Amino acid sequence: MKVYNFSAGPSMLPEEVKLEAQKDFVDYKGSGMSVTEMSHRSKWYDEIHMQALADLRKLMNIPDDYYILFVQGGASQQFAAVPMNLLVKGRADYIVTGNFANKAAKEAVKYGDCAVAASSKDATYTYIPENVKFRSDLDYVHITQNNTIFGTRYTGRTYPVADCPIVSDMSSMILSEEVDVSKYGLIYAGAQKNIAPAGLTIVIVRKDLVGNEKPYCPTMLSYKTQADADSLYNTPPCFTIYMAGLVFKHLLKMGGVKEMQKINEYKAKLLYDFIDSSSFYKNSVKVEDRSLMNVPFVAPTDELNAKFVKEAEKNGLVSIKGHKLVGGMRASIYNAMPVEGVETLIEFMKKFETENK
Repeated sequence: MKVYNFSAGPSMLPEEVKLEAQKDFVDYKGSGMSVTEMSHRSKWYDEIHMQALADLRKLMNIPDDYYILFVQGGASQQFAAVPMNLLVKGRADYIVTGNFANKAAKEAVKYGDCAVAASSKDATYTYIPENVKFRSDLDYVHITQNNTIFGTRYTGRTYPVADCPIVSDMSSMILSEEVDVSKYGLIYAGAQKNIAPAGLTIVIVRKDLVGNEKPYCPTMLSYKTQADADSLYNTPPCFTIYMAGLVFKHLLKMGGVKEMQKINEYKAKLLYDFIDSSSFYKNSVKVEDRSLMNVPFVAPTDELNAKFVKEAEKNGLVSIKGHKLVGGMRASIYNAMPVEGVETLIEFMKKFETENK
């Protein structure tokens, strides 16, 4: 039975990438070693590492005045690393649009005058606040670009306007749609949704923002430490970076982020159009703010939600249960989810609705 994994992360990887990794696993390119066991100082790994950096720069059109850092600790560790590296004046504003945005804001207050400028908690995070007013003299404004649990995302309409750098957590949407990196001071993203297995976090930071970390900032969390060493200050997550490199090559082969965005918009439209046409399923997110990556929906009752999840798994549609904060179901349709997976889900949803009305 063909299985489609709708997990919010760790998520699906492209089949082509997994097969390439399988081929190289025991003996990488005649080295006699697996990437899992070779030294991060070896010539073989150095080529993997530097090529991955170059390919990501090409994919996202990252300007030369930005560092790309490969770090560990997940995006959640960046909740602390960002304020410890960027709080020079000691002030930042946060827009809270979901669970992870809230966690980032709560962590930041430990390191300076960090305030919540706006929140969509009043409507269970089903929209993105517009026309947010910020305090003066800020080091940065922090947003969470796509909200994995609640299924919202920033668009041009809601993008904040501020007289300071914008910091964005792009964990669940990086490489899914084009972004103008030059509009941000810093971008960070855990890799386990759209890029690679868990273990790698990507930080893209403007060079002029690096080197002002707090005296108490741990050496390993200092962006300068990582930038000066090309992210090789200590042993990096080599195999995860290797897998990320394969995904970058795969995306370039497909035509880059621009082509990937077209596919993602098509997949999301298929699913949202079906949900909107149904009297059985419901998505509560403001239409203009709907995520391309994470689509939460519910059936009429909790009992039917539980039944849906159980029967979906029997039909090869796995990890579709919604987050405990929302309930119901959530289809995470990241880059690696093929159109066929979304179509299969819709056919199952139609059948389930017919049988349970």
